[in-house]
Amino acid sequence: MAAVHESVLDAIGGTPLFRLARLGAGLPVPIYAKAEFLNIGGSVKDRAALSMVLAAERDGLLRPGGTIVEATSGNTGIGLTIVGRQRGYRVIAGVSDKSAPEKSDILRAYGAEVVLAPTAVPAEDPAHLFNVVQRLVEEIPGAWLANQYDNLANPDAHVRTTGPEIWEQTGGRVTHFVAGVGTGGTVTGTGGYLQQVSGGSVTVVGADPESSMYGGGDGSPWFVESIGHFLHPGTVEDRWPQAYRSEVVDAFERIPDRESLLTARRLAREEGILAGPSSGTAVAAALRVARRLGPDDLVVVLLPDSGRSYLSKVHSDDWMRQWGFLEEEPESTGGLRPLLAGAGPLVAVDAGATVGEALEALRAVPGGVAPVVLARAARPYGVSATEVVGSVSRAVLAAAIADGGAKPDDPVGGSPGGPLGALLGPALPAVGVGQSPAEARAALGGAHEAVLVLVDGRAVAVLSRPRLEGGA
Repeated sequence: MAAVHESVLDAIGGTPLFRLARLGAGLPVPIYAKAEFLNIGGSVKDRAALSMVLAAERDGLLRPGGTIVEATSGNTGIGLTIVGRQRGYRVIAGVSDKSAPEKSDILRAYGAEVVLAPTAVPAEDPAHLFNVVQRLVEEIPGAWLANQYDNLANPDAHVRTTGPEIWEQTGGRVTHFVAGVGTGGTVTGTGGYLQQVSGGSVTVVGADPESSMYGGGDGSPWFVESIGHFLHPGTVEDRWPQAYRSEVVDAFERIPDRESLLTARRLAREEGILAGPSSGTAVAAALRVARRLGPDDLVVVLLPDSGRSYLSKVHSDDWMRQWGFLEEEPESTGGLRPLLAGAGPLVAVDAGATVGEALEALRAVPGGVAPVVLARAARPYGVSATEVVGSVSRAVLAAAIADGGAKPDDPVGGSPGGPLGALLGPALPAVGVGQSPAEARAALGGAHEAVLVLVDGRAVAVLSRPRLEGGA
């Protein structure tokens, strides 16, 4: 018989394992998915939310009539709202402006007040999400900041619940545990427990976006929400979460965005599991791990949340095509790829470059227009579309020097609000490689002379108006 609970909070945890029989077909080991999207709030973060609230009450940090405040990509905020409203608290969720809009709608539906703020700015910027919620806590009497990144009740929830569940469900046969790393609470608590109870025989694998700093990337942006460690080029002090213990993770599998997103879509189509993009990252990592194992091994991969929170993103063909993750079959000529052959390599100008440096970079660029991007010493993963902050034109820069409005050693972007700001043009409209030439021409409108073409969310070329219209 189905369980009977006195409260929805009693239904947090106890999620099933599903064997990934189709995605894992032909592999030498079974892969079982821990279905955390079946928690009452739709994600693994329900566990941490309940644990953090109960700990705050025990420690006297959260009192009757108080306010719960948290910075979140969405899932922890949803869990805190469900728990908080059930226990009589006001809840304010500061949400990243990069999060799927469905998450903000869900938060409001559960009774949270939502404040949107950026995370793609330096950590020291007053507008940064973490600084915004910190000010709210200081201003609101009786407010408590959950602080999932540094709150040790986060990993403790998984030491007490998730880890023991997996050990019991597999009869102690699990040999490899795979999970994404966001705050680090899930992988630290669950992985740490499994290592302890197995006498160190369980291998813990972190599934990480390719450019995330956890696994050794440069910290540039990626398109999978809720996992990884991003570093804005302007951030002075890079702080890692206290909820994360790096020694628990034995190895990382670094997964490109396309592989993550397409694997999430395969989960829905082939396994009947509608999960989020970070689940795609974790499953892609688990598949890689499983290929290297033998018949005595057993892999458990944690699926952190539901795909219902990402219907406008990973599960939308339009969104996938817009960002260059989806295109027609190679033999089709419906996309932009045939036009890229003669476009040449992408030239991008750093926001910190001088006018002279920008002119030199633009010398051989057809059309004389290039995107301006956030300065970053190395870009082994290409230029993320989310780091494009404007554009520069060879004609505009040359004219500014000729009439004395700029000098070669002036910064191309100018100081904020300064006289050189006019040299920095608006960002070029971006189109995915799978979109049609007609869509690219429509994106040009009357204000632009070129478009930025994206493959897997990263800029690869600039196509000028004449080229799109069939000219040279």
